[in-house]
Amino acid sequence: MELKELESAIEGILFASGDPMSVERLCLTLGQDRETVDSVCQRIADAYSYERRGIRLVRMENSWQMCSAPEQAAYIRKALESRKPAKLSQPALEVLAIIAYFQPVTRAYIEQVRGVDSSYTVGLLLERELIREAGRLAVPGRPMQFRTTKNFLRSFGLASLDDLPDLTSSSQEDLQLTMEMESALRRLREAESEEPEVSEANTGEEESQ
Repeated sequence: MELKELESAIEGILFASGDPMSVERLCLTLGQDRETVDSVCQRIADAYSYERRGIRLVRMENSWQMCSAPEQAAYIRKALESRKPAKLSQPALEVLAIIAYFQPVTRAYIEQVRGVDSSYTVGLLLERELIREAGRLAVPGRPMQFRTTKNFLRSFGLASLDDLPDLTSSSQEDLQLTMEMESALRRLREAESEEPEVSEANTGEEESQ
């Protein structure tokens, strides 16, 4: 398969998918090796960025996805305003940050860190597919553990969890939100400012802190 044909096929597949597609799936579909597929995807991504196109090709861990250019967010938001979901509240962002930095974690651990019941917030994040269930902890009661998803990476513009803002005090023994966590939360909120939020108004769950 010639280079242009391969580029065209990858563009068509990723556009039609709308969701992240693994490199392995692309390799199997196109009959190409991983190095070739990654190289062609990166070539497309560089071309979109250099030409300042309205779309981007982004890598998320071992997957690629087509998405809109961040600088066009205002126009896209205006055009799709009627479809815009509610935004992430501060409590939801706190829970998401705790899971992102300490994953996999249980709801009990999240509540130890925050000091309030977080069951509703965890449920909202599951609905938004920002987190997922990640098996049960091998202790009495076998509580469910949670991890972030590829949708989390996409929503915050991260290629992998390695791109999270640094958190110098990140041990699970520290059961209080540190200044570093607060700083990271602010940076995540800045990254999330163009993304939808989940509202937790009138839930009765969160207490004033």
